Amino acid sequence: MEHFTYGLLTPLAGYIASFIGCLTGLSATSRARATTSAVAKSIWLTIGGVAIGGTGVWVMHFIAMLGFTVDGMPINYDVPLTILSALLAMAVVTAGLFLVGFLGDKLLYLLVGGLFVGLGVASMHYLGMAAMEMSGETHYDSLLVGASLVIAVVAGTAALWLCVNVKGWLLATVAALVMAAAVAGMHYTGMAAMHMTGPAGPPPGGTSALELLGPLIAGVFLSTVAMVFVVLMWPTEDEMREREALEERITPTPTG
Repeated sequence: MEHFTYGLLTPLAGYIASFIGCLTGLSATSRARATTSAVAKSIWLTIGGVAIGGTGVWVMHFIAMLGFTVDGMPINYDVPLTILSALLAMAVVTAGLFLVGFLGDKLLYLLVGGLFVGLGVASMHYLGMAAMEMSGETHYDSLLVGASLVIAVVAGTAALWLCVNVKGWLLATVAALVMAAAVAGMHYTGMAAMHMTGPAGPPPGGTSALELLGPLIAGVFLSTVAMVFVVLMWPTEDEMREREALEERITPTPTG
């Protein structure tokens, strides 16, 4: 097995995509903190969940998978499972953000949300690996699988805390760099847990990586780029708070 068929190209590309997704998500959740409208907060939290879960996690995973090869065993992917893995990643992150976004970052909520997000992201990872169609059989090292689960839960908990607390572009950038590193760490730990046995040969079914993953990765990533422009064009958290305070000062007080 080779995890870095194209050298540092796929890990670096995956890390950069994860960083962009995480930074976009952090920027979106900062806007969610600044609004008092439940509808607007829900929209921003959903954007954050899609950006982090879709590009920050799922796109990173499958870009990295493009660099994974096994001698004599071409890899295809099961289409429904691959799509399901993307939806799962976005759904669990969005749910975690809604939990802390509306209820706050109390320890209980962070622990429950982090456990849910972490196990959900790990499930996405192993579901994505289960989507691989190969002539051989996949086996896992239970110790490394456990380590990947721990990394995912810790990273999920930290990500929720960061989404609630990080303010300003500088801190958000640093936080996104750390979050992307955690996602990559979880991915490659999970990949290290996998072993292949069986005869070489063509895959029994599925769609080739370039035919399936190329359009999917491009679609999710371009959606995140669109979100980046929305975030950039929207007022920052501080600007939203200042505008709200100004509107409160100039709004006449009703008299009895």
